[in-house]
Amino acid sequence: MNYKKLLNALFLISVTFLMSASFKLADKANSEEIKVMIVTDFGTIKLKLYNETPLHRDNFVKLIKDHYFDSLMFHRVIQNFMIQGGDPDSKNAPPSIELGNGGPGYNLPAEFNSRLFHKKGVLAAARDTDLENPSQASSASQFYIVQGKVYNDSLLNIQAKRITKLKLFNTVVNRDENRGLLQKYQAFVKTHQEDSMKVLNDIITKQVESELAGTKPYKFTQEQIKTYTTIGGTPHLDQSYTIFGEVYEGMEVIDSIAKQKVDKNARPFTDIRMKISIIQ
Repeated sequence: MNYKKLLNALFLISVTFLMSASFKLADKANSEEIKVMIVTDFGTIKLKLYNETPLHRDNFVKLIKDHYFDSLMFHRVIQNFMIQGGDPDSKNAPPSIELGNGGPGYNLPAEFNSRLFHKKGVLAAARDTDLENPSQASSASQFYIVQGKVYNDSLLNIQAKRITKLKLFNTVVNRDENRGLLQKYQAFVKTHQEDSMKVLNDIITKQVESELAGTKPYKFTQEQIKTYTTIGGTPHLDQSYTIFGEVYEGMEVIDSIAKQKVDKNARPFTDIRMKISIIQ
């Protein structure tokens, strides 16, 4: 073997070794769930992060390590629905100020997974509406934890129809012929022209309603049906918001927070602050 061939052989051996080592590390990382702890005035919530949604998992861990969430509030609380936090503007917000528009200055692409759904206790990323955000990208810091409620078969059928309509809404929003309408809507959002925003939303809604009868209806899996009719959750959010973890201890804390009295913007009258850390 000449010198050049020897170098090539050594290079291939090195690459093979490095790839093998990388795969072993990746397999190890994927087999281990990262767990985090949210400490609040009402108690401690412990969650595990899903490996199926790595962008959201890794971003959440990064923000925790940066102490991004320290002293932020659960600024939006709706009983039988969810509790939401992670807005950096909540850190020093005076009473009665509407919150929910802050973030670190970037979004995350959606990571929808058909096996993940909005059962009670899941952790998911908040986001702007489809007209502002047709790609359904996630807020990089604002998250919610589902409280939800238990559904019977009849109510679950209504939720399936609601999902069908929401999915069609997103399809219509993303059509090329509606691109100009979206640009106008986003401009109205920046200038807080709510009446104009409503007019454009109504235009899209009429398009959706005209096509709804011919749209294939959404169907829940047997696992979803069993879960939503026993444990509960918020089924209408399925496949529209990225889920990236779930509570494994402290669900009673979420129930306590969800009971708090709130103002017209669903902000609790009493500030509910958090501190999030990684469980070693």
